[in-house]
Amino acid sequence: MNISYNWLKEYLQFDLSPQETADALTSIGLETGNVEEIQTIKGGLEGLVIGEVLTCVSHPNSDHLHLTTVDIGDGEEPLKIVCGAPNVAAGQKVVVATIGTKLYSGDDVFTIKRSKIRGEESFGMICAEDEIGMGSSHEGIIVLPADAKAGTPAKEYYNIKSDYVLEIDITPNRIDAASHFGVARDLAAWLEQAGKPYKLTKPSVEGFAVGTPEGGIEVIVENREACPRYSGLTIRGVTVKESPDWLKNKLLLIGLRPINNIVDITNFVLHETGHPMHAFDAAHITGNEVVIRTMPDKTKFITLDEQEHELSENDLMICNSEEGMCIAGVFGGLKSGVTETTTDIFLESAYFNPTWVRKTARRHGLNTDSSFRFERGADPANTVYVLKRAAMLVKELAGGTIEGDIRDIYPIPVERVRVTLSYDKTNRLIGREIPKDTVKSILNSLEIEIENETDDQLTLRIPTYRVDVTRDVDVIEDILRIYGYNNVDISNSLKANLSAQTLSDRKQKMQTLISEQLTANGFNEILNNSLTKKGYYESLETYPAANCVPLVNPLSNDLNVMRQTLLFGGLESIAYNRNRKNGDLRFYEFGNCYFFNETKKSDDKILAPYSEEFHIGLWICGKRTHKNWATAGEQSSVFELKAHVENILKRMGINSNQVFFETETNELLSVGMSVRTHTRSIGFFGIVSPAICKKFDIDTETFFAEMNWDILMKESEKQSVSFSEIARFPAVSRDLALLIDKQLTFNQIRQIALGAEKNLLKKISLFDVYEGKNLPEGKKSYAVNFLLQDEEKTLNDKQIDNVMLRIRKRLETELGAQLR
Repeated sequence: MNISYNWLKEYLQFDLSPQETADALTSIGLETGNVEEIQTIKGGLEGLVIGEVLTCVSHPNSDHLHLTTVDIGDGEEPLKIVCGAPNVAAGQKVVVATIGTKLYSGDDVFTIKRSKIRGEESFGMICAEDEIGMGSSHEGIIVLPADAKAGTPAKEYYNIKSDYVLEIDITPNRIDAASHFGVARDLAAWLEQAGKPYKLTKPSVEGFAVGTPEGGIEVIVENREACPRYSGLTIRGVTVKESPDWLKNKLLLIGLRPINNIVDITNFVLHETGHPMHAFDAAHITGNEVVIRTMPDKTKFITLDEQEHELSENDLMICNSEEGMCIAGVFGGLKSGVTETTTDIFLESAYFNPTWVRKTARRHGLNTDSSFRFERGADPANTVYVLKRAAMLVKELAGGTIEGDIRDIYPIPVERVRVTLSYDKTNRLIGREIPKDTVKSILNSLEIEIENETDDQLTLRIPTYRVDVTRDVDVIEDILRIYGYNNVDISNSLKANLSAQTLSDRKQKMQTLISEQLTANGFNEILNNSLTKKGYYESLETYPAANCVPLVNPLSNDLNVMRQTLLFGGLESIAYNRNRKNGDLRFYEFGNCYFFNETKKSDDKILAPYSEEFHIGLWICGKRTHKNWATAGEQSSVFELKAHVENILKRMGINSNQVFFETETNELLSVGMSVRTHTRSIGFFGIVSPAICKKFDIDTETFFAEMNWDILMKESEKQSVSFSEIARFPAVSRDLALLIDKQLTFNQIRQIALGAEKNLLKKISLFDVYEGKNLPEGKKSYAVNFLLQDEEKTLNDKQIDNVMLRIRKRLETELGAQLR
């Protein structure tokens, strides 16, 4: 939120510089990230000075240029300036840009230099209004009144003042400070405790008066839960026109675009008081009544931005006697706004239920200055004051007559919260004993009323604008931030609680172990949002969109469901890095995935339709190694990813005989393998489909693996760790070159070989694959290595040959394999 330093000082007189103000606000919880000097005219007219044209003659080498001498009041020789304006003449008072002055035109900067024009030297420039930002005319130079004094800086003559804009980050609980007066009120409390002089002044509405007691538009509140208070006022005979400069400049400084005097007044009052308003064109209020109610479900409504919305029966609307005019607290309707033809207006100042406003804004994907404040909690006690303030400004800037009394529907006033504050608890939580008089002084400066007092505690009444203060700890937090966090000493003692180990300790230790292993292998851990875009799951069969867990009130359409897989978050991280020229990536992530399934029954019990799984994901893309003097560069491959998957299984103690890989077919992967036990699936890995990568603008091959960590932990628990001495007898290696059908896999060969020899066969590996010439059609050649070892004795040739014969016959019988 942008706060104007000069605007702030209209309500609070104090002596802090802009930077000191920012530091003070940050210390009391209103973090100020940036202080920027802003000028109403770019450049602030620096280097421009008022001058008097002493002489003016025609240029000897031009029929439209003039040679002038100009006195700029510096006591030096008059400046020789070549001027092309048709209206320049001797005796004029003009604006002169001296050598070195910078003139601004949009984003372009022009520096005045000593120059020679048609053979005559020129030492400056006599300016037109568009050249210095004072207007748009370029018909001639600016001619000032005769009483303008030569030598006066132009910024003084035009009364150009710079301002500073403070960029304040408002936390969701501090909506009371989302305005200039709100910030001034909080700063005043700090100044009071810091012993610095100040004076806080709230704009007076004592001059408010009704012009015509009778008449005015009536107000009917049908839904009092959604609208606890509604105040309205009718003003007839206004003139809608451009706002005066002071009002336009205030809005421009904080980043708002001026529209017309009526709309600008409502925006000004919003940023002055923090209370949203709306001005209706009374000509569109049929039936002469404003009705606050809900509309039938699926009613069509067009907002000011010409977008059509389908209303819910839970959307509160501001209506006339026939139709809706405005989504309450969120956005005005197309016909409700004030235009140049408007003559009568109805001003609205209301307090809407924050929950209703928040749900409506999220339902329609709208986020406005109004909804931002209403959904966090406006001040119900402020509606009439704000209405009077705006009405007085309307009369001042647009004329008109106030018709009828203020309509104020407030059947059940919102009570101020009552809080009991213990001195002992205050000192205990803060960590320092604060004198009772200091505590009471801080409370008074925060406008918190002390209703009752004893030696041990205070009974307090909280202002209605402090919607975040409902408990004693909230008050203690306020006391501490005004007292000053830096005033609390850091103790030399350390206090800690010992906690017993939980059942999840083993899971956490194993997660840490695998994290360290992956990090040591060049991976970086990422942590993505569990919320994701439903569009990622459209047309997927592996993870159907129907199985997504939707959010009732999503923050945006990009975060409207819970993720079913870690894949898409990792691809977003890869795209982010590759867009910043970081293309060689290895990521891993631990995270929950969420699933919705239709309600099922088991033994007459309804099972929960929602489920949650903890997964591990791995991503690899780019180069494995870069070219250097010792090695050639090498691209990453799916086999590298497979090795990391196998290493995870091995590190978790999962026996390789218990897990196997099978071909995986799904739309996420162009080539993939599933990771399985004999009874269930653990996960999958492979090459991410190019179509998926294209959605993320990833133009390189990307490899991804995802496994269910909960299942991995269960498999790990089944395995027992045994230790044995290093074998004393040598292992024997034998190779077979097998001719097999193309559709067969190495895993099938492996399983059959292990079934043929369980005791002596220690390891099986594939070291060569050949497909091509000199092989029958539909065949391929696998070169497989078998490692045999007896831990009790040295194997002889006869034993080895018998084992290899059994393996070969099983392969021939079950797979149709042939020796090459």
